[in-house]
Amino acid sequence: MIRTVLLASACLILSAPAALAQSHGAGHGTEAATPAGHGHHHADFESGRFHVRVDGAGPDVILIPGLSSSPAVWDGTVAALGGHYRVHRLHIQGFAGAAAMDNTEGPVAAPVAEELARYIREQGLDRPVVIGHSMGGTIAMMLAARHPDLVGKLMVVDMVPFMGAMFGAPGATPESVAPVADQIFEGMASGPEAAYRTRLEETIDGMILTEDRRAGPLEDSLTSDRRVAAAAYRELIVTDLGPELERITAPTEVLYIKFNDPRMTVAMVDGIYAAAFARLPGVTLKRIDDSAHFIMLDQPDRFAAEVEAFLQ
Repeated sequence: MIRTVLLASACLILSAPAALAQSHGAGHGTEAATPAGHGHHHADFESGRFHVRVDGAGPDVILIPGLSSSPAVWDGTVAALGGHYRVHRLHIQGFAGAAAMDNTEGPVAAPVAEELARYIREQGLDRPVVIGHSMGGTIAMMLAARHPDLVGKLMVVDMVPFMGAMFGAPGATPESVAPVADQIFEGMASGPEAAYRTRLEETIDGMILTEDRRAGPLEDSLTSDRRVAAAAYRELIVTDLGPELERITAPTEVLYIKFNDPRMTVAMVDGIYAAAFARLPGVTLKRIDDSAHFIMLDQPDRFAAEVEAFLQ
């Protein structure tokens, strides 16, 4: 039943090539220099996979945005934390105006997760809280499963362990959905520019209910490297983290939304997430109503309250 429901809703949730995590906040492009008065700095960390913006002081919190996202998606969340935490916001190379660098070819999420493990060690962070939205949630789960000693707490925002289940028949595997993933990659990487822009606009409209918050995500999506975004999206489809969930030892909370499909009941959506995370003992699942994929933009107060409570 769960697989059937996933398939029924797949076209509405994830059919658009960049559906799983646009960003917010135009003008954060490459972030090569820190503008005066912004109250943040960039971490002294050399990597071809991402760079890091650091705000505040206190216990360490890492925020990972999703596909084609910039650190600005977290602006409201960081402001709500009031500078009481040292917040590390990733800007993945190739997304939102940042040069592609080491993400030019091949997978993105898994290498970023490994580099993030190196960042935590080299920066001397003591089991930070890690929060990831969408593709950022995948990266956060990879980090927590493959380096459980490095993560103190884990929050996943609107992401499942195996997105590929939405693209195949019941019993889908990474291998069985690979042909679909390859087709999507080609369309995203080399399809007509006008059609690509139209799809992005449609996608963002569906991913953000709050109309006046859509302009930033669209700009950041359009300034992302199409090939990097395509490769990352393909990787998400063929990655199944289900078998790795039991390796996660950090207390974990998952925030999710009701799918935008009138055929889907709240009970169905709750069942999908319960099944998807069944192999993670003790996980807390929380549905956030009246929101689309970008909970931090559609329900900023509720989202900030959930984050603050989780950090306690």
